[in-house]
Amino acid sequence: MHFFSHFPASLSIFSVVCFLTLSASTPALSQAQPSADSLAIQQLIRQVDEFQAGPATRYGTVSLSVRRVRDGEEFIGYNARMSLPSASTLKLITTATALAVLGPNYTYTTTLEYDGAIKDSVLTGNLYIRGTGDPSLGSWRFPNYYDLPSLLTSWSGAVRAAGIRRIQGAVIGDASLYDDLTTPETWPFGDLGNYYGASLSALNVNENLYRVFFRPGKSVGTPASVLRTDPLLPYLSFRNTVTTDAANTGDQVNILGAPFMNQQWLTGKVPMGEPANEFSVKGAMPDPAYFSAYALQNQLIQDSISISNAPTSIGGGLSATIVTTGKRTMLNQHKSPLLTELVQQTNFQSINLYAEALLRATALTLNKSVRSTSTSIDALIAFWKSKGVALDGFRIRDGSGLSTVGALTADNMTGILSAMGQDKSFPQFYETIPIIGQSGTVKSLARGTAAAGNIRAKSGSIEGVRAYAGYFTAKDGEQMSFCVLVNKFTPGQNRAVTKELEKIFVGLVGLSGK
Repeated sequence: MHFFSHFPASLSIFSVVCFLTLSASTPALSQAQPSADSLAIQQLIRQVDEFQAGPATRYGTVSLSVRRVRDGEEFIGYNARMSLPSASTLKLITTATALAVLGPNYTYTTTLEYDGAIKDSVLTGNLYIRGTGDPSLGSWRFPNYYDLPSLLTSWSGAVRAAGIRRIQGAVIGDASLYDDLTTPETWPFGDLGNYYGASLSALNVNENLYRVFFRPGKSVGTPASVLRTDPLLPYLSFRNTVTTDAANTGDQVNILGAPFMNQQWLTGKVPMGEPANEFSVKGAMPDPAYFSAYALQNQLIQDSISISNAPTSIGGGLSATIVTTGKRTMLNQHKSPLLTELVQQTNFQSINLYAEALLRATALTLNKSVRSTSTSIDALIAFWKSKGVALDGFRIRDGSGLSTVGALTADNMTGILSAMGQDKSFPQFYETIPIIGQSGTVKSLARGTAAAGNIRAKSGSIEGVRAYAGYFTAKDGEQMSFCVLVNKFTPGQNRAVTKELEKIFVGLVGLSGK
């Protein structure tokens, strides 16, 4: 039995049940009592209805969609066709599309190349790091792959192995695969200087982030000074207005900056009393491709290889003039981890950069003419429409959900998740989703309840928004997809919203999917 509730939130659950009873194909009088399955659905809808009418969300919107995966049949639809912000649950759609299109074994390749000629240990030409959008290049997350220091050492070793001891040219970070400004237009300016708002490049490195270290003052309200950055970025300048707060108050710093802008503004507070009397905050590199060239040049010089020209970058909207000297020759290729590993990090750690990189790589595979975020989204939409998914109300603006104006319906989400259940890469996709009460960003949710360990879900949270989507196994063993979106909840009601969502999770695993 399935239960639809496409009614205004103000309509009582009693009215909804009455409507469904009177409109059922089987006369209501033929059933002496509702079935246990029907009662479980009604109880869950009642919980959602009470949540919607309660103080935490009465001025906002609660939306819930539940579908059976094997045939896409919708069991519950509560405000499920209202377009609402998805926050980071959108990463499920991005990563599902990537696995379906690229395949679980897909890898990115970053190439170290040179043009010109090598003679008497001198390269008369340029050294290039050519990127293809790998978001994991130089990341510390993958033990079997190079972190940034190891990557730079490897590249320097490849240059020396080619017999090069002097470069009569420049080290160039080549991000020309993407010739547009890759930052989604609707990302808030206040996010762009912070690590989670790091702009995508065709040549990402170190997840496009750095740390700025502060020395807190000796009392509350006194200035905090900037000590250093890691990695070193001497070409960045800071306008620092950060002050000192009480101990254990955490990170309250905001970094204001933008892509390709080497001056950044530091605002907010850092806590005093930290170990070593310093406190670090993560920021976004304004030009990762330039940093790649700058860092490699420093490594080469350290390894006794001299370079005549300053490092530079191309691509991502930049139009630097580069004097080329013929065809490029490959020195080294660096392969990323498998796509399944990248997707798992995207979903477990909710990394915006990875999601944006996967969106662009997927779209380029679907359509070689894609040249922007918006056309990449068009390619994603066309892909799922070709699978028969209804996408009315689907108005996303990026691949990660950081955009505050992007929206989708809970119905869109469960439609795609159920369609993904028929894809050959579904088993791998399923394993990349965190388990409620056990892992990822949902590790602390619903512990000690029937939902813990029985629901795989991606979380999403931006101002005024809480969202969860994924899969659960119904009590009869049927696999189900779900999406719950909470929009514009009352400020200060985070804890109450969490408690209500945990009740919904428990209600989900009590359903039957037959």
